[in-house]
Order: sequence, then structure tokens, then C-alpha cells
Amino acid sequence: MLFKSQNKILFIFVLLQFLPRNAAQSCARSCGKKLNTCSCHSTCESLKDCCSDYKQFCLDITPYSGSLFGGTEFQILHAIFEPHISLTCRFKSEILTEGYVDGNGTGHCISPMLYELGWIPFEVSTDGVNYDRSGRWMSVHHSKLNFLYKITLKDEKKWQYYGTPKVGGDLEMTWMSSLINSEKVNIELWGYNETGVPYSSNWDAEWKYLYTVERDVTNLGFFRFIPHPAENQYSMWHLGSMRVVASTKPDGARDVQAVWSDAHALAWHLEKAFRNDSAGWALEKCLIWDKEEKSIPSFQNEIIDCPCTLAQARADTGRFHTDYGCNIQVANSCEYHPGAVHCVRAIQGSPQYGAGQQCCYDKAGVQVLTADSIGGSTPDRGHDWGSPPYGKPPRVPGFSHWIYDVISFYYCCLWSDNCEYYFTHRPSSDCRTYRPPRAAAVLGDPHFVTFDGVTFTFNGKGEYHLVQSSSYQLSVQGRTEPMKSKNGLITNATRLCSVAMREKDSDVIEVRLGDQIDQLQVLMNQQVLTFSENEWMDLKGVFVFSPKPSDVTVMFPSGAGVEVRGSAGVMTLTVLLSDEFQNHTQGLLGTMNNEPEDDFTSSNGVMIPLSSSAQDIFTYGAGWAVSNETSLFTYDSIHLLDEYYYAAKHDPSFIPDFFVTEDPKDPLYEATLQMCSGEGAQFCKYDALITRSLEQGNATLLSFKGYTSIKKALEPVQTCGWLAPPHNGEKKGTLYLEGANITFSCNDGYNLYGSQQRTCQKDGTWSGRDTSCVAENNLAIVLGSIGAVLALVVMVIAIVVYTRRQKKQAKRQQDDKVTYRATNL
Repeated sequence: MLFKSQNKILFIFVLLQFLPRNAAQSCARSCGKKLNTCSCHSTCESLKDCCSDYKQFCLDITPYSGSLFGGTEFQILHAIFEPHISLTCRFKSEILTEGYVDGNGTGHCISPMLYELGWIPFEVSTDGVNYDRSGRWMSVHHSKLNFLYKITLKDEKKWQYYGTPKVGGDLEMTWMSSLINSEKVNIELWGYNETGVPYSSNWDAEWKYLYTVERDVTNLGFFRFIPHPAENQYSMWHLGSMRVVASTKPDGARDVQAVWSDAHALAWHLEKAFRNDSAGWALEKCLIWDKEEKSIPSFQNEIIDCPCTLAQARADTGRFHTDYGCNIQVANSCEYHPGAVHCVRAIQGSPQYGAGQQCCYDKAGVQVLTADSIGGSTPDRGHDWGSPPYGKPPRVPGFSHWIYDVISFYYCCLWSDNCEYYFTHRPSSDCRTYRPPRAAAVLGDPHFVTFDGVTFTFNGKGEYHLVQSSSYQLSVQGRTEPMKSKNGLITNATRLCSVAMREKDSDVIEVRLGDQIDQLQVLMNQQVLTFSENEWMDLKGVFVFSPKPSDVTVMFPSGAGVEVRGSAGVMTLTVLLSDEFQNHTQGLLGTMNNEPEDDFTSSNGVMIPLSSSAQDIFTYGAGWAVSNETSLFTYDSIHLLDEYYYAAKHDPSFIPDFFVTEDPKDPLYEATLQMCSGEGAQFCKYDALITRSLEQGNATLLSFKGYTSIKKALEPVQTCGWLAPPHNGEKKGTLYLEGANITFSCNDGYNLYGSQQRTCQKDGTWSGRDTSCVAENNLAIVLGSIGAVLALVVMVIAIVVYTRRQKKQAKRQQDDKVTYRATNL
């Protein structure tokens, strides 16, 4: 029976290999292209014009992602291979890994070790020469990988403090045994280091097999051991990861099926000197790091400043994103930042050095500074998430950050008590130069709020420029379609159904309403993305975050952020732009320049007044229609081709209802009035009555309130900057924003000199005078000295006054003599 099954697979395989080359055009080496008679483009399945061998050569895989460590085995779906042959899998046209075909004709590949994130192209060959099949693999930051697909270090803190006082005993680790196709496994330790001259061409990353901790362990997904100090040749490796690999593989074999732990501080592995005196050993390493930091360029002058408040940090989604190590939504997650409840990281690495910024906040929503607390915000020489183009230090995702910012924190702060060295090089930046972004929105069916706060309704059907910036080469476009009422009838109003965007030469990202209500579909360069394995994707020139099907956030290098939300069958859009875009935007969301009067400026420069009629605004909006040449949208169905590609970009035949009648006899009238109140009420009423749906009206009202919440969170706040406590004294208060009070006191035996309390004023300065604490026995001396100085000053003044009087009297006597002689003459 097995023989017949294999023969059948072999027959299908031979048939598929023969037919495409003789009966029609083939997708071999042509994936992504549209051929003369058929298509190998990703849209061919929905357009039903794929070449017959499309699935055989343009590969789908599962899983589609794995750790940048490599070692993940993935299956090639739909394609059929000759059973039990070898495959060669080639990544980035240069990295080769072994593959195989199982007895069912399914191909398998192993992902390689990579120093980068994002989609990695790969090709497959059955003969090791011709690579005519292709696909893509997503390399994921190890900390963002689902815990099911990596080793879990039980009590990870114990692993990273092992050998310090009162920390020892067994160490345990677990993994999902099905991830390794072997009954026996080896447990290995790998180390990471960066060598060469910093910021030079010979600065390189080194990921090295160190030794095998245990061999031939039964693959039950569990291992416990008592670690021994490292031998001399391994003692220089302080950072690394555990790896589980089939025991049949050679020691340190690269790019083979494996499971890895997260990177961690290798306290358990360090030399005997560490266990004998961990604090002294760590101080020595801290001093070496301190010396190295002093010898290389500072990066802090080019990183973005932190937001002043937690509300700003969470709302500025174009430039900051939650730090996975300190998340307010995950209990007890701020191990490295005691006192903080939430941290964010700047999304983009700095331009020259690829450095990062971390900003942490306490439960009051106030930024925590390292000058006040060990849990404060710290800048990073190596961005934790890496920085394009990746590959070399200090841009290697995760590991460069560990080398320069984390293991040094262990040296100076966690394994010893010498944080002053660390914070000298990693001081918190306050928010004195931070400027919050501006927000604009499209919501309901659809209503617009420009960057300068103008609100209007534009119910055109078509594809339009929402934001254009030639200076930053940013384009955000919106597609609208007619809405249906609650009873399913087409209404004379539209809704936003798709948003497409690009900055410079980035991937084109499109977010559109999916087939299921409130679910959004994301496309990259016209190819559908799935977030089933990861909620974050590093793409070319853009990042995309989708924690759930109804929420998508797109982030560009300029700091522009685009939030898309699905609710009640309608898409809500928020665009966030930094101050740099001031006077550099056009489109339906207006000119961002703090001058609302020019927000209705057409594409040809003609401006209409804000008091224009709804019909005139409709005509104005129609002028912002895109063209097929400038369109960023995907047309992957007959409907989209007919309605938008081949048709006018603004449908002149669709005339909306510019107003809705509020009739007291309408059964929805009373309920609508009760529901729609406050800001956004006019949009709520229009949508509820035009669609005959209270749910739709309420969704619009909630969307508007969401926009106003973002706008409120992003309101500028005044800061006066950090105030130091006096020497030999203390300060009370760590809030440095307008209206905040800082109170000072002195230790016993010292008296306060200067202001006891200082207040942050509206102009960004502190009230009062600088504060100092003076010893009581010194105070008498100081006062005595002051008294002596004052007495001396009085004596000098008295002498000067006396001398001047004497001179005046002598001159007067001389003048009297001259007068007497003149009279006698």
C-alpha cells in the first residue's frame, strides 16, 4: 500500500514538472511577475489567473517565522516533491541550509542564523544547482518570539545571578520536545561577542559555540543540572544562549534544527573568581567598560528626547512603542526598572550610531530619571530591536544592546553596587526638547479632522490623497465605498474601506476592511500578511504592529504614525506627524501649520473658505482624487478593477446626502438625540440617521472621543528639568513639570541656605535660589567671615569718604587763597 502511495506521488510530481514547460508558461524563477498568458503575482489567486504551477514554484510555508538564531524547521505547503530526496535551501542567495522531502512528498527547510530581522527571501533546489522555487521567511527578534518556540529558563533571575551571594543549586530549563526530531539531544552553550574597532569596517559580530553541557539527554523537554565554573578559554564569554540540538549532529553545527533560549547573562558559567568575589569581579569589569565608553564617540546628542508623561509616550505611536521588558499590561514585568510601571522605546535607531532611547514612567505617569532612581530611563548605544541595515555592530538586533547596555548594567549595578559608573554614560534624558506630534483623523462615514483642527464631512466615492508630503516623500491614501444601512440597502453616504501608504522607497502597506466585520486585512506590496505568529513585523522602511485583527499601527522612519482601527464595520484612521512636518503637508487632512483657514486648499492651490457649503466642500474633496499612476492600492478582484482601476478615481455619479433630516416623528430620533451629545454629536447623529443604525452612530461617537483623547494626551506640557538634591541634604519630589514643587532639607548638623522649596514656573524655570546645606560649625565661621568682610567694607568706605572730604576741604581752602590774592590785586 505504501509502495502504491509513493508511486502516485511520484507520478503527480513528474506530471507537474512536465506540463508547465510544455503546455503553458511556468512560474519557475518568475514569482511575483505577471506573464503573458498567466500570472505568478500574489494577486493571481483572487483574480483566478495563476499559472498552473504557481503553487509548485511560489512557495507557501508553515511556520512562516522563527528566531534570528535559526534552527527552525518549516514545511513547504502545496508543492509536491519526489519522496525522500534531499533539498538545498538558499537564503539571501548565499546562505545554504540542508532540507529534505518526507515520505509524503512534503519539502522541509531549516532556517539559518541571521543578524537581521524581517522578511528574508529564500530559494529551493532539488539538485543543488537550479534554484527555481522561491518564498520568504520572517526572521524575528528572540524576545518577541512566542515562548512556545524557545527554551524557557526556569527562574531566569537565578540563572543570571548564579554565583552571587546566596544564589546556587540546580538550574532547570524546558522546551517543547516536538520541535526536535530526535529521541536524544545535546544541551549546548553558545556565546556572543563583538570584536574589532568600534564604528569601523572591522567591527564584527561573533556568535560562537562554546561547549556541550550534557550529551545524549532523553528528549522529554526538560533538563536540570548543577553548573560548574567555566574553564579559562571560555571565561571571556559573559553573554550567550542555551541550545538544544539532536545528539546526532556534530558539536556546534550551524543551521541545523535546534531550539534556543533567550540571550542572558551567563553568571552560572563564569570563572571561579566570580563565585569567590562576585562584587569585586564585577567592579573590575565595570571599570574596564567605563574606560572603553570614554574612548568611543558619544551617541546621546542624536537620540530623540523622551515624552514628558506616560500619556504622551503611549499616544505617540509613530515614534515610541512599548518596551516588552516593562509593560503596564503585564504584571511584574519591570525587573530592570524598579519603581516604573511602563517603559517605551524609540522605534527608530539614531541615524549615525543606530542608538536607542528608553523612557520609563511610574504609577503617577511621571518619567523616572536615573538621577533619582536605579529604575530610571536609559539611552542605549545599541538599539534593543536593532537598526537597519542590521548585520554589523552596533545594529545587531538584541545582542548589540546586550553587549553595550545590559551586561554592563550587570557589572556595575546588579552584580556590584557601582551604578554611578553606569549612569555617567547612560543618564536619563528629560523631556525639555520633546515636542508631541499632531493628530488628524478620518472616522465614521467619513468625517475628517485636519491637523489644525478643522472638522468636515466628505462623502465622495473613490480614492483620494489624505496626506502628501513631498519633503518627506510620505503618501497616505484613502479609498471609500458606499455604506449599507442596517437593512442592507445602499445609502447615499460612504465609508473609508482601505488606506494605503508609503514613505520614500519603503514597502507599500495597505490596510483594508476584511471579510469579517471589524477585522482588518494588511497587505505588503499587494501581498496579504498574516499576524497569526507575530504581532510585530520589521519590513523595508516601515514597521507594522497588529496586536489583534481590528488594530493596525504603521510606523515610518520619519516618525509618522498611522493607526487604523475597525469598529462597527467602519474603519477609523488617525495620522500622527511630528513638528518636522510643519508646513510640509497637503491633502484632505490639511496643511499642518497652525492656520486652519488654509486647510481647504485644493491640489491646484485654490483655497476655499471654511464657511463653504457642503456642496462646495464636496467639490473641493473630489479634487484630491489620486490617479492610476500615483495610486498605492491593490486591485485584486474584478470588483476593485471595475469600480476603482478602470473607473474614474472620483465617481461623479455618486452624489451623497449632504444633510440628514431630523424628524421628531422618526422612530430613531429620540434615541439618537439621547445618545449623540457633546463633541462629535453632529457626526453621531448624521451616521445614526443616514444608516438607520444606532450602533453605527455610537461607533462614530466613540471614535471621535478616541481621537479627542489622543489629542488631549498629546498636549504640550512645560518642564523645568531635573533639580539635584543639595550635598549633605535631601529633596522631596521627582516631578519636574509646571506647577510641581520640590522641597529640600538638610541632614542633622547642617543648615539650609537658599530656597527650601522651589516651584516649576510657566516659563520653564525654577522659582527661588539654589539650595545648599552648610555644616553648623562652618556656619559660624561663614557668618563670622561675612561679618568681617562687611566690617572691612565699612572701614574702606569710611576711609574713602574721609579722604574725599579732606580733598574737598583742601581744595576749598586753596580756592579761598586764590580769591583773596585776586582781590588785593
